[in-house]
Amino acid sequence: MPAREIIPTQSAYLELKAERAGMEEGYRFLDEKRLILAAEILAMLKDYEETRARWEQARRDALTALRGALGRHGLEELAVYPAAPAPDCGLRIGARSVLGVRIEDAAAAEQALAPTSPDDAAEGARSGRPFQTAVNPSPEAEQCRAAFAPLVPLAARLAVLTGNLERLRSEYLRTARRARALEDVLLPEIDDTLREIDTALEELEREEAVRVRRAAR
Repeated sequence: MPAREIIPTQSAYLELKAERAGMEEGYRFLDEKRLILAAEILAMLKDYEETRARWEQARRDALTALRGALGRHGLEELAVYPAAPAPDCGLRIGARSVLGVRIEDAAAAEQALAPTSPDDAAEGARSGRPFQTAVNPSPEAEQCRAAFAPLVPLAARLAVLTGNLERLRSEYLRTARRARALEDVLLPEIDDTLREIDTALEELEREEAVRVRRAAR
């Protein structure tokens, strides 16, 4: 990229040096920001992978329980078997900020949608979401209902972690682009311009020295 057109003067040289110092400081900030965001992404990815593994295990357990319940009741009877009350989806999740990026509390999301025990019938009645009594209850159907319950809070945690990762990824890419623009384009361009001004000033000094010597003769 061609150097910028600047009249080679000492003041222009000093102004450009000050501009380069500001860009260098900005680059150091962006580079440090990249490292912090990358560390946060790695920690969030580890949490996501662990939660996803828990969700997959819960899903396999639920499918196993579903097969047992189907074998006991059949599809039509199991379809009308009372389900557990739906969790309260009015999530109230705390959040923190990492360099301007909103990070929501995945643990709070899982706790907010944690399954309620079927034994808490009185509490369910007070909340307006009582458990229904099965006409033909069985251990297989109860186990199936209990096995599916953990999937909802785990899915809520995965959703929160996915949102956090998307926001972190977007900010990391934006920061990386800015850092590369400074490192690969703007700073080299200023360095080239500084070298050209320095060379031009040296030539002007030599020409002035020659004129002084000639005038002294």
